[in-house]
Amino acid sequence: QVQLVESGGGLVQAGGSLRLSCAASEGTFSVYHMGWFRQAPGKEREFVAAIRRSGGSTYYADSVKGRFAISRDNTKNMVYLQMNSLKAEDTAVYYCAADRGLFGINPNGYDYWGQGTQVTVSS
Repeated sequence: QVQLVESGGGLVQAGGSLRLSCAASEGTFSVYHMGWFRQAPGKEREFVAAIRRSGGSTYYADSVKGRFAISRDNTKNMVYLQMNSLKAEDTAVYYCAADRGLFGINPNGYDYWGQGTQVTVSS
């Protein structure tokens, strides 16, 4: 079982940037596809970005495409989400998740989740 811990959230003005980090405890981190999801108050959890095991392929929600970038470092068991040009509607709790199976965007397909980190964008 892998444990995930997110960090890097905070309060930022619209147009600003944040970099989220997710540290994984599992030594075989490279077997997992990794994803970032977010959940705003009163809304369902939604997909943000995902990256394959090798890091060779990424996928983004349309709402963040061109502004966010997901990356990973398998030597450090880390995954990152660089968020630029932030908007008020990006305000949410951001979760890191690990998927042992097929690469995808459905949160139900992910096996392990972190506790989340709050991102608040002021307009």
